[in-house]
Amino acid sequence: MIPLYTFDHALFLALNFDGGPVMDRLMTLVSGTAMWLPLYALILWLVWRREGWRRTLLFAAAIVLAIVLADMAAGIFKHSGPLKGLWADFPPRWRPMFTPSLEGLEIAPDTLMRWRFEGHATPGIVHVPEGALGGKFGTVSSHAATVVALLVLSAAEIRRRWFTFLMVAATLLICYSRIYLAKHFPVDLLLGAAVGALTGWAMLRVYRCIGRIRRPPLPEKRRRRA
Repeated sequence: MIPLYTFDHALFLALNFDGGPVMDRLMTLVSGTAMWLPLYALILWLVWRREGWRRTLLFAAAIVLAIVLADMAAGIFKHSGPLKGLWADFPPRWRPMFTPSLEGLEIAPDTLMRWRFEGHATPGIVHVPEGALGGKFGTVSSHAATVVALLVLSAAEIRRRWFTFLMVAATLLICYSRIYLAKHFPVDLLLGAAVGALTGWAMLRVYRCIGRIRRPPLPEKRRRRA
């Protein structure tokens, strides 16, 4: 059996490549707010069209809470490692850009991190676009957790096939951008997606429960006068 991390590293190297300045810029935009703001606007507009502004405000609050909780949960796993009792190699795991073994180097991760921030030359096996350098640890992915939470919550509420396909495509693109930018391994993203799915499902239950309480009864139709 191939060890999980060995397979994870190999899959990362297969997906991470130098696509040139245009690709670098595109993936940076996808990974930033440029991809998120249009999604938020579309989601809230679709809910408003069908449910009105009161339900839209409630749903917007549910989205904010789901994203905040997913991000917090991912951050706890990333920096505190509460699963280390079950999975010894889980916490903390350096980002691919700071993983020396991927570059064939026998140095400490913090040394490689210092080299990259100081602009020293490296073997260049891992492509790290300009401006992509970030924090030390990558497991689990906060981006994956938050976007999957948004996917679960919005797709379940809007229930349109085209919208679900759009959200899945956007989620996959955002997750891939994290690999391209050398910020996450594939397993980081899978674990983040699991956190996001659970958070989104839980917030969906809360939203629907509150929605049933707050939804006013439909007015009865007036009888036609004889």
